[in-house]
Order: sequence, then C-alpha cells, then structure tokens
Amino acid sequence: MGLTSNKVLVSAVALAVVLFLATVWLWPRLARRGWRPVVGRVGLLLVTQVTLFAAVGLAANRSFLFYGSWADLFGQEQDMGVVVDHAAGSKHLRVLGTQGLDVPGGGRPSVGGQIQKVMVAGDRSGIVSPAYVYLPPEYFQPQYAKRTFPASVVLTGYPGTAENLIKGLNYPKTAYLQAKAGRMQPMILVMLRPTVAPPRDTECVDVPGGPQTETFFAQDLPKAVSERYRVGKRARNWGFMGNSTGGYCALKMALHHPDRFTAGAGFSAYYRAAEDVTTGDLFHGDDALRKRGDLLWSLDHRPRGETSFLVTSSKRGESNLKGTRQFIKKVKSPATVSSIILDSGGHNFNTWNRELPPGLIWMGGRLSAN
Repeated sequence: MGLTSNKVLVSAVALAVVLFLATVWLWPRLARRGWRPVVGRVGLLLVTQVTLFAAVGLAANRSFLFYGSWADLFGQEQDMGVVVDHAAGSKHLRVLGTQGLDVPGGGRPSVGGQIQKVMVAGDRSGIVSPAYVYLPPEYFQPQYAKRTFPASVVLTGYPGTAENLIKGLNYPKTAYLQAKAGRMQPMILVMLRPTVAPPRDTECVDVPGGPQTETFFAQDLPKAVSERYRVGKRARNWGFMGNSTGGYCALKMALHHPDRFTAGAGFSAYYRAAEDVTTGDLFHGDDALRKRGDLLWSLDHRPRGETSFLVTSSKRGESNLKGTRQFIKKVKSPATVSSIILDSGGHNFNTWNRELPPGLIWMGGRLSAN
C-alpha cells in the first residue's frame, strides 16, 4: 500500500483508536507496583503515542504531499539504475511506463488521455531527470493524427516530487476536465520537480562549475519533448508554470527566455533566487548572475519580450503579496501580466487547487497549437 493511499491512513487511524481504547481498558490492571506493570504502562503509552503521531503525520502528508512514496520518505531514490544512452543521434527522452486517468473510460487513451513516465537526458546540460508527460485524449484520436499540440512545463515546489503534480494538484485531471468542458484547448503537460540535481535546490540557475539547470529547462527539455511528441518548437507553442519554487522558475524562464516560452504562470511564486543551506553557493560571487536571479531587477534592466505572465497571491496567508504587486507594476508593454489574488489562502495545496483551473485556462488561451 502506498504512503498516500486511503488504506494506509485508515489503518493507522483505526490502530490508534484501538490502542487508545486498550490503554483505557488495561490501565487499572497495570496500576500495580513492580517492574512488569511499569514496563507494561510505558510500552502501552509509547506504542499508543507513536501510532497517534503516525496517523496525524500520514493525514498531513496526504493533504500536502511532502513525500510521495515510502522510498521518498526514507530518502531512497526511485529512479536509480536507468541507463540512458548519449550516443550521437540517440533519443533524449525515453518512455518508462504509462498509466490512465481516474476518469470515466480513463483506461483508453483516446477517451481519458494518458500519463507517461519518462526519463529526459539533457544534451547541453548533461542533466538526466525523470518526468511525467500528460497527453490529452485528442492526441490519440485519428482526426488529430497530424495535429501538433501546445505544451507547458509544470514544476513542483522544493523539495517536492513530480508525483505531487498528479496526486495532490491533479494537473492532468484538471486539464482533462477543463478541455472536455470546452474552457481550454487540449494541451500536453510536462511535469517534473525543479530538483534535477538532488538533493540540491538549484533555483533553476546555471551554477558556475555546477548543475546547468536553466539550460536543462530552457533548451534540453523542450527539445527532447518536441523530438518525441507532436509539439511545436516555437515560443508560441510553449508555456511554463509551477508553484512556490516551481513558480519562481516558471516566471524566470518566461522572462529570460521569451524566444522559448510565450507564457509563464507562477502560483505563490517568490521573485528572487533563494540562497540558503539547501541551495549552496549558486552564484560564486558573480553579482551579475545574482541580479539576473532577481526577477524584479530583471524587469527593470533586461529587454522585454512579448511574454504573458500570471502571478498569484492572497491578501491573508501568503508572504509574497508585496512582491507580487511589485511584479505586476513593473511588467511593461509588449509584455502583459494577469493575476489571481485570493482574499485568503496559505502556501499549500488547498490554495493552489483553487488557482489551477483558471490558471490552466489562462495558459491554454495564450499558447498556439501550430
């Protein structure tokens, strides 16, 4: 049973309740003197408390998806041992498995679409990273056999897993429902985490002498996806979106690479590259690189492209409201900016799930299939 499954959570809660009742029932018998009753009381209290905390932890993890699997919880990498060939002419994207959507008829790709687990090998960056690709039902339907589709890269926050985008934020199902209702055009989603050099948080920066993360996202990833799927190669065919760290990366990619991405959506994004124990030394004393990582500075000092931005925040519960308002104010023509400002909402999955449907509709309206 998976870490985030209902069975695990229900089992943990049931066990905690049983042990609590057992403690109440057995306590009078364990109230005697002697080492055995003392050991019994200590053991019963310890087991009950551990089970209770486990149930609470599982419930919190299921709501916010801090960890997507048991292997993730215990620090084990799930994608070790995959050999990717880098010989000339080889493919840069390999499909490892497929799954359907939890929708009526979801077992048939032409009805519910399909999620493919893939491994992407960056030609320029040298980075190899797992990802998930959502293909809409139309991709498999005969009448669309010669059509190209728009695509958007989707990133989680740090240190999330790509599974969070499927299980917690429901990107594929939300995109399916919005397209089915006619609110947006069918769109391919390329879903992964920003931590492509784990466990380091590289903030989508080309680190001097280190991981070339920006190159991977701006050049390698679109190239690999366009080689494998029917996706256009022009900026108007591509968008970038994400939450938290992924939101910062999305805005940064759209801002710095208008020739690659025509739109960027940052849900609860911040606007300056973090520098802490998780990132290490990102800029190696290069002040120009540090300024470039400041999106507000970049809006004032770098050439503007015809890029569309979407930013989100909350009047109560989010710490990025001031920065979001500054970002909106600094975006000038020919770029455009839109926003979602909730009355209240924290930095969590519940808030992002309120913003994603209109966010996907917004993104779909700014991308072109051809």
